[in-house]
Amino acid sequence: MTKMSIAEAAEHFKVSKEAIHNRIRRGSLDCVIENGVKFVAIEPQARPSTPHAVPDTRYYDYIEEENSRLRSRVEKLENENTNLRDQREAMLIAEREKIEQIYKERDAQLRDVLHVVASKFLSAHGMEQVIDEVRGESEEAEVIESTPIDDLISLKKYLKRQGMEKKERTFMMARFAQRLKNDDRIFEIEGKLYIRPLSFDYSDLLS
Repeated sequence: MTKMSIAEAAEHFKVSKEAIHNRIRRGSLDCVIENGVKFVAIEPQARPSTPHAVPDTRYYDYIEEENSRLRSRVEKLENENTNLRDQREAMLIAEREKIEQIYKERDAQLRDVLHVVASKFLSAHGMEQVIDEVRGESEEAEVIESTPIDDLISLKKYLKRQGMEKKERTFMMARFAQRLKNDDRIFEIEGKLYIRPLSFDYSDLLS
């Protein structure tokens, strides 16, 4: 019996080391382990009397080598596929964060624009005037809600709805104030003038 290392056996049979290991697993080659090292045990064989006396294992060795090559190829492709999937997910996350940042910046710009517009509007009309108008409309709303007459409306609001300019409204307010004591169509509530346009005709005062 001759003992050979795996490399020596591969050289002896003119095959790869993987093929030698496959033959050992199939049992077509014997092996012994000495001091933790695996050796191939090869029995000396007489010259075969016929060409078919010794089985030819080259086909099986080829199949095993191809299977090993294909397994390596599949493993490589799986790794590449995993890397591509990770890269795609990273790109999607980056794009989503970029879009969210764009919307945040636009919201901030819109708030700045609204702030500038509001500041210019208040500075043009006067802060106190705007506050007085808002407060006056609120007080008028409270008075109307507490009044049982449905069509009662403040003269100031009525003139605004007619599209009159501020100068013209001031003139009309003075005219109505002069007629307050002698005209039953004009009402005074908490120092403010009110009218009932659905119940009375005020064309003589508005012309």
